[in-house]
Amino acid sequence: MAFAVLVTALLLFHQFVPNRIGHLGSLIETVRPWLVLSVPVLLALAWWRRSKLVLIAAMLPLVVWAGLFGGQLFPTVGKGSYLTVVQHNVSDENRDVAGTVRTLVAVEPDVIGLQEIVPETLPAYAAALAPGYPYHTVQGTVALWSRHPLREAGALDIRPAAFGADWNRGLRAIAQTPIGDIAIYVAHLPSVRFGLTGFDCVRRDESALKLAAALRAESVEQVILLGDLNSTVDDRGLAPVTDLMATGRSTFPFSWPAAMPVARVDQIMVRSLHVPELWSLPETRSDHLPIAATIDIDT
Repeated sequence: MAFAVLVTALLLFHQFVPNRIGHLGSLIETVRPWLVLSVPVLLALAWWRRSKLVLIAAMLPLVVWAGLFGGQLFPTVGKGSYLTVVQHNVSDENRDVAGTVRTLVAVEPDVIGLQEIVPETLPAYAAALAPGYPYHTVQGTVALWSRHPLREAGALDIRPAAFGADWNRGLRAIAQTPIGDIAIYVAHLPSVRFGLTGFDCVRRDESALKLAAALRAESVEQVILLGDLNSTVDDRGLAPVTDLMATGRSTFPFSWPAAMPVARVDQIMVRSLHVPELWSLPETRSDHLPIAATIDIDT
């Protein structure tokens, strides 16, 4: 029974778990949807003990979880005009460029944001995407391809202080769409690590602060962020960004690891727009799944 109360408390009051020790709060927030897996254990315990009280206690985290996440299982459908966008960390070890591109363009996106583009594969991506996406910009290891003209494309400084000047994993461009200008950001925040000191995300959080500062200063009203942010939107370390940007209601189109996805660390976020639907695409040779979203431009 105490375990059921603990799980319920973590679902409802995760923000009070301190980050001082190994960033435990961020870790719990990253895996929060999976706390529902405690329910079968609690139900089995109730059956074994033949206890109605334990059964009621087991239902408590299930009810709370359903209230928090149940509505996210069903996409909202709007009636406006749409853009389709795709976000994918293609992996710097992925050499199946043709197969990757086929997967990405199958949903006929308007824009595609990519991370881990390396010199060895860049020419192949450029050639494969050129017929349908004549406008593109590449900054460091991140890139953007678009059906619509791009202007003011350039690198975005989200580099943590400890990293060298050759670390360039952000860009910004303005897409000139039929409904007006949209500022598009592509970002790849530093990886997090699990170690003896816990959940190491200091550099990721530092990079998130710099990304948030750029988003806050953005003068174009409508903004799209495509990024491998290396955590879920529930992680307080991303709060500087998530406080400014919105995403789709669904937590469940997971993107990492591709072989058995347990979290969506790849994000499609917007400002002054709406994301009625967000979903995962089939696996490529990357360790991430691509994700796609429809973006309502009549909000």
